[in-house]
Amino acid sequence: MDTHAYRTHLHWDGSTADGVRGYSRDHTAVAPPAAARVDLSADPAFRGDPDRLNPEQLVVMAASSCQMLSFLGAAARAGVTVLGYDDEAGSHLDLTAEPARLAAIRLRVTVTVAAGTDPARVREIAERAHRSCYVANSLSVPVEVATTVVTP
Repeated sequence: MDTHAYRTHLHWDGSTADGVRGYSRDHTAVAPPAAARVDLSADPAFRGDPDRLNPEQLVVMAASSCQMLSFLGAAARAGVTVLGYDDEAGSHLDLTAEPARLAAIRLRVTVTVAAGTDPARVREIAERAHRSCYVANSLSVPVEVATTVVTP
């Protein structure tokens, strides 16, 4: 059986001695073997730095990226020529939920395909890709995908 393990290292330093309003929310994360360091913080509404990504954004971004990668693989296997892929993904924090959580993640995808490609086939491939998206399948919130197909 194949296994794929994922590790990250997160680091924060500072002090919570001044209470909940006094400590920095800024921290860094790496995911070896990738060398890139990600500078993170909390949502600005929770005293975070707006110039840094926050965990909620990363969840939405992960769902969007996984859908794209699943779709591109499915399209390539089906012989469909994809020329471009854009996604305006979003969600919001539902503080009325118990416990508080992200609401549904909505992916608004625009796929550019070669002229003569059947848009219905592309949407079917997008649905199949969504059903096999590892990240969407791992989340407790729904991930909804709306796919628009355009040709040059």
